[in-house]
Amino acid sequence: MSDKPIPPRPGLGASDARLGEILRVDHAGELGAVHIYRGQRAVFAKAKDKDRIAGQLAEMEGHEAVHLAAFDQLLTRHQVRPTLMAPLWRAAGFALGAGTALLGEKAAHACTAAVETVIEEHYAAQIAEIATDRPELAAELSRFRDEELSHRDQAVAEGALETPGYPLLAGLIRAGCRAAIKISERI
Repeated sequence: MSDKPIPPRPGLGASDARLGEILRVDHAGELGAVHIYRGQRAVFAKAKDKDRIAGQLAEMEGHEAVHLAAFDQLLTRHQVRPTLMAPLWRAAGFALGAGTALLGEKAAHACTAAVETVIEEHYAAQIAEIATDRPELAAELSRFRDEELSHRDQAVAEGALETPGYPLLAGLIRAGCRAAIKISERI
């Protein structure tokens, strides 16, 4: 996604329509993130000597669950339906999480680094777009973005960039995230 904010649409209700897209896609992203961490934890919970990473993942999943709950409330308050893709995003998130965890700790961290990089860019563009008209929402998105950045930084510190094939793995994950963003805004 580009760093440029999306220009407002002309016509009555355009601002509300754009808000709906923002809330729908952010809800979908947090839903996917929760399930990525659940998939990773499902693998590491059964593995010997993986309590440390399982704990890290549980903590990050907890942050994502808080974000998801906030978006649940925002969807209800603004009468915005969630994405119709939610069942697919749950399954895809869990599969991505479990798949990267099966490749090892560094690959699981590589997944986090890749996802959170896209999410940080996405939140930054939204924050710039709505800062003037919706400062409270922009502030909340800023808090969420900062937590996503801390997840990314922790993943990098844990060796995400040392994953064999990192550029390819991260590139595929980032492309998938960007596609899910575009789809979830509309569907």
